[in-house]
Amino acid sequence: MRAGSLPAVTPEASARFPAALRVKRGEDFDRAYAARRRRDFGGIVVYACPNGLPVTRLGLSVSRKVGSAVVRNRVKRLLREAFRTSAAALPPGLDLVVVARPHQGWDLTRYAEALATAARAHAPA
Repeated sequence: MRAGSLPAVTPEASARFPAALRVKRGEDFDRAYAARRRRDFGGIVVYACPNGLPVTRLGLSVSRKVGSAVVRNRVKRLLREAFRTSAAALPPGLDLVVVARPHQGWDLTRYAEALATAARAHAPA
């Protein structure tokens, strides 16, 4: 590829995790923690609260206790991908905040199942 040319648009490149689907503000994280609606899956804890939006958003908290930077980044990548691939099946109107704990590496399917289970359990009525 020449310098300055754009890469070809592929299905993988267009399947992004847009900013509108991320929990970014500290107030939103605090609101999810304060709601006290959580599911503990051992390796991760998922906090959920209604967000008043037509979409479900994801926030991640992965501390240094989880492991080295390489391990933390892998956990975050897998969680984002699990959310992105299953976002259409999740109930709308939730903020899901995932707090990772030290655990043996899970695969994508296990993270996706945990997110789906927590979202269904806390879906707004």
